[in-house]
Amino acid sequence: MNLLSLVQRLRTLHFDDHPGLDLKLRCMLLDTWACVVAGSQATPVAALAARVPVQPGRVWSGAASSAQSTALCLAMASCWDEACEGHAAAHGRPGVAALAALLPLARDLTWDEFRRALLVGYEVGARMGAALRIRPGMHVDGNWPALGAAAAAAMAMGLDDAQVVAAIEVAACQLPLSLYRPVQTGDTARNTYLGHAAVLGQLAALSVASGITAPADAVQSYARVALGLEAVPWDGSEALYVMGAYFKPYAAVRHVHYGAWAASLLRAEWQDAFQARLPAKIELHIYEEATIYCGNRQPATPLQAQFSLSFGLAAMLRWGHLDPWVYREPQFHDARLRELEARVQVSVQPAWTAAGQRGARLVLAWPEGGEISREVTAVAGDPAMPLPEAELQRKFLAYCASGGQAELAPQWWARVWDLAPDSPMSGTGF
Repeated sequence: MNLLSLVQRLRTLHFDDHPGLDLKLRCMLLDTWACVVAGSQATPVAALAARVPVQPGRVWSGAASSAQSTALCLAMASCWDEACEGHAAAHGRPGVAALAALLPLARDLTWDEFRRALLVGYEVGARMGAALRIRPGMHVDGNWPALGAAAAAAMAMGLDDAQVVAAIEVAACQLPLSLYRPVQTGDTARNTYLGHAAVLGQLAALSVASGITAPADAVQSYARVALGLEAVPWDGSEALYVMGAYFKPYAAVRHVHYGAWAASLLRAEWQDAFQARLPAKIELHIYEEATIYCGNRQPATPLQAQFSLSFGLAAMLRWGHLDPWVYREPQFHDARLRELEARVQVSVQPAWTAAGQRGARLVLAWPEGGEISREVTAVAGDPAMPLPEAELQRKFLAYCASGGQAELAPQWWARVWDLAPDSPMSGTGF
């Protein structure tokens, strides 16, 4: 594993040599910001922002300024509705913690400095996610994302390559063991994990800037002590992981998207049937990992529902969309929705599981006979099926509007879209 080589290569990378890279980073910033604005309206997020000194002029107001508190609130808001970015190979969302750590430091940066810091943070985080596979019962958000956040924050603070690596190692010395358990119980403690990762990343960078040191093998030591890995399977290739990032059309864990996408396609073809009666049989065949993380049935809270294959599928059949609206009342406990969810039968597709293939096959049958099915192995937002600019903008405007920022949203979108490399980030309004 050679973190230093990675950081050195990314620092000197020419964006013009990588078509689509700048666009990908702009989309990540915009999509994540929309999730922040929408999530900022959640009562616990707003209450937290009122109790800590967040930076004014964003979606919160405050007289004092704290980069750490702002990072905490940004990360919590961005994942509240579970509509934020992610990376399949990393099995998590490397961009959320990196952006949450980076945005409070961005007002003195140009777009070129910001995008490079985000690139370094994302590449470190995504590779760490792929290498540091968590143990059963753990949750990714409170673990390796802090390493990418540390890299992003260190870059934003102007630290040199060796110091960026040192910040990663400082964070690795204190990565927490975060539990999956709150997802099972429906408790929102899980929504604090990425905030902790972002703050830890900032702390690590500030520490190194102040002369704090760390063992050069801290990441490896963490892997051995916490995860039982004798060697970190590090990808030293020149591939840019960020190009494999996905953006979500739905407000749910990515595993839920495959069944929901299949349901959307069937619903579009057989809309009259869904209006008239309920299917007698709803079978979802899917890869094993999805059933492990998203096996919640009859969810009692929105968080449980965001991690529920059966709920997401049923919501799509019932409403034709899966956004934060479906988790609110009275939709959340709609009788027809709940009856559909109860009829969903989930089974593992062994071939997909063995091949590491994500996908879903949905089969619907009616009481009087007749059966329809649809199989999908990619969903909108995947690198192979990127969200069109118009769809990404639609999501951005809708989420900002739900967060009470309908008037500012078009300005935010236009400013980010028009950023030149030397443009100051202070002009975005973020």
